[in-house]
Amino acid sequence: MTLPDVPPTTLFVCVTCRGSGDGAVEPRPGTRLLQALQHAADDCRVVPVECLSNCQRGCTAAVSAPGKWTYVVGHLDPDQHVSDMLAFARQHRDSADGLPVWRERPAHIRKNTIARVPPMPIAKEFA
Repeated sequence: MTLPDVPPTTLFVCVTCRGSGDGAVEPRPGTRLLQALQHAADDCRVVPVECLSNCQRGCTAAVSAPGKWTYVVGHLDPDQHVSDMLAFARQHRDSADGLPVWRERPAHIRKNTIARVPPMPIAKEFA
């Protein structure tokens, strides 16, 4: 479901993440997280990326939308945190500025947010 006049939310998922394992397992946990999110997400895009540079705290995903804050979240388990990431992506989508109320975020998201990145300025702001 897409809401009118709401920028599309995208989940970027690191497919190279090994999680807390040794990385010998295929598919890698990051790829499993991607597949689980793609299967469950019906209202946001899920896009694979090669690396989000959060290797010590993988699996990692980022939530982003045009004109909104971006969040990077780590320590995601593909078997436990799919619903948390989808709930957070929906909260992000429904927030005008991409700043969902902290206390309303899933507990795992609150405890494992690695970074919050401000929105990119719009080109006309530089004119």
